[in-house]
Amino acid sequence: MPGEFEYIAWLRARTPAHSRVRLGPGDDCAALEPPARELLVTTDMLMDGTDFILSEVGARRVGRKAMAANLSDIAAMAGVPTAATVSLALPNSHGADLARELFLGLRDVADAFNVPIVGGDTNSWAGSLVVSVTALGEATVRGPVRRGGARPGDWIFVSGPLGGSILGHHLDFTPRVAEALQLHELVELRAMCDISDGLSADLNHICEESRCGAVLDGDAVPITDAARELSRTSGRTPLQHALGDGEDFELVFTVSPEDGTKLLARRPFPSLAKIGECVETGLWLEINGTRQPLAPTGWVHSL
Repeated sequence: MPGEFEYIAWLRARTPAHSRVRLGPGDDCAALEPPARELLVTTDMLMDGTDFILSEVGARRVGRKAMAANLSDIAAMAGVPTAATVSLALPNSHGADLARELFLGLRDVADAFNVPIVGGDTNSWAGSLVVSVTALGEATVRGPVRRGGARPGDWIFVSGPLGGSILGHHLDFTPRVAEALQLHELVELRAMCDISDGLSADLNHICEESRCGAVLDGDAVPITDAARELSRTSGRTPLQHALGDGEDFELVFTVSPEDGTKLLARRPFPSLAKIGECVETGLWLEINGTRQPLAPTGWVHSL
């Protein structure tokens, strides 16, 4: 079985030069061109049995998801992804073939967004696969968009339909980097978050950081066909799936009513949808004119 250094040599042979990378894989650290504006940093760890089932989905899709989930965090700040590092804990029973397929999946997404993979670490152990990616990004001239800027009266939007991601979307999504940059150029994004835990949970994160509340229009929330398919056997409605399934990796954000009107008129991309408004306090769901409290359901890691 090839060892760590053979794997590193294989990686380096498949890592092209990049204008932002002064020193890539092979040294103790990478050296990058310094960003012109704020440096964005995010890390996300994925584990077999929790975030994917390796035996069912294959290593290449796992690598793809691992990179895409981190670039989605950069998108949530309306930033430009610039580089990434990857650390692997490989199960002893799989070896180098698994590592190569993971790398190809990581590169599938990284290459699509012009993101060089500049280093990382590889180990093996008696446990299951663990993949940790750290992504770097650069804020645009308007600065990073935080979760904490929403105000009562703001309109709430999502970038696309929600729910049912377990049927495949959570592995094969495209991070909304381009859409976030379009929005950031067109209007003032007051608060934004990517929908990884679930719409109700992630919107609640915005409300908590912004010290305001929100009312969702249940009839306006866009729902995927996958959510409708799941609802046939799950005992939950399509809307409940859209509110709480998580791992949609769409964006939820708030803007002023004036900017909201501009977005609805210009439609920078067709899946954009207005789904509610910010209020003083509480998290609410309104259906057919009836408002009721909305629990922030979604994924929560147990510690």
